Amino acid sequence: MKARPSILPVSIPLGALRRLLRDRRGATALMVATAMVGLVAMGGVAADVGYAMQMQGRLQAATDAAALAGAQDINCCSSAPDQAITTATAYSAVTGGRNVIPGVTASMASGYPKLKCFASTGVSCTGTSKANGIVVKQTATVPTIFSHVLGIKTFTLSATSTAGVGGGKPKPMNVMLVLDTTGSMNTSDANCSIKGATRLSCALGGVRTILTSLAPSVDKVGLMVFPGLTATSQAPYDYDCSSGTKPKIAGYNASPVYQVLGLSSDYRSSDGATTLNTSSSLTRAAGGGGSGCSAGISAVGGVGTFYADAITTAQNALTAAGNSTTQNVLILLSDGDASASSRYMPSAEVKNQCHEAITAAQAATAAGTWVYSIAYGASGSSGSSCSTDSPAISACAAMQQIASDASKFYTDTSSGSCTSSAHSVSDLVSLFQSLAQSLLPPRLLPDNTT
Repeated sequence: MKARPSILPVSIPLGALRRLLRDRRGATALMVATAMVGLVAMGGVAADVGYAMQMQGRLQAATDAAALAGAQDINCCSSAPDQAITTATAYSAVTGGRNVIPGVTASMASGYPKLKCFASTGVSCTGTSKANGIVVKQTATVPTIFSHVLGIKTFTLSATSTAGVGGGKPKPMNVMLVLDTTGSMNTSDANCSIKGATRLSCALGGVRTILTSLAPSVDKVGLMVFPGLTATSQAPYDYDCSSGTKPKIAGYNASPVYQVLGLSSDYRSSDGATTLNTSSSLTRAAGGGGSGCSAGISAVGGVGTFYADAITTAQNALTAAGNSTTQNVLILLSDGDASASSRYMPSAEVKNQCHEAITAAQAATAAGTWVYSIAYGASGSSGSSCSTDSPAISACAAMQQIASDASKFYTDTSSGSCTSSAHSVSDLVSLFQSLAQSLLPPRLLPDNTT
């Protein structure tokens, strides 16, 4: 057997032993390693929190967008009083919405979107929705990446937004109304919310809605009609409260006077007034003169339909009265079937009467005017309307092209074949209310609005 090696004692100098005991380089490394684990964890949590904050901003933006979109459709549609809720949901961050946030699961809070009637905004809650505002509330779940190590798998976010319908005071406006007063406007309108109304009286009810919505401190409104009058002296017959004496009508080739009333702001006594000023000529022309004075303008007709020159005249009046701080607005209401007989027409304008109106409206739009068109019982057939035009065009298509853009094209549903994808309403008064709200865009409100 081999002998086991002996272990001899080692002698360590005392100085070397002391140095060894004082050497803490390994301990420092251990402390740093331990601290790094904590720092990395804290950094990871901070990254997750930063990401969650970013997603909170995106969720709030999506909620604001949903509220504003919904507010635009409050009272928009007589057949769909809850359209605003549908629209708000469509513009939200929920699955299928237009503002989905990638990587984030969002949902609408229970009971939302919610239509509201705020008493403090000064805007009426009349209309099909019976509301003047909407509240949208969304929640979202955001997954974490680094915080899992601490047991935090998700962050839950919430965003609320409140929006009101139009009714503020943006840029001052000059608004010229151009109304069809041909003989067909004397026929009845069974869809009108005014019982027993003719097409003209329903249209005037819509005009009164416009006058109730605007702010007389900054907004002026004028009125033109076609066919035009034989002279300015005939205009008072359209606002003298008498249904017996009607103004005399001129042919379109006889220098007609289209303007009944120039731009004025006396239609209400103040911005806060909830009723129209019955002594205002404009109010009386709109059939709002009060007891014993509800006649308003007359639909005399007799010379056919042609409105290109009325559009040009209205634009000229707006240009003359406007300035850089004022938004000019032209609102045309007609069935759109411009096809007056040559005996009443200037020789140079006999042909392409609908296209001439489109050209006149496009010139107004190019000058900065917002041109709204309301196709009232317009035909969607090019074979039965706009008979002087080549290429053929329907009255509905003509009215659509007259509008500055698709959002400014409105139709009632009486014809069935002419509908606006943005604004198609059976009741003309509700249609005017929707148009008035578009003039005064929806705006976000504090969430504590009452």
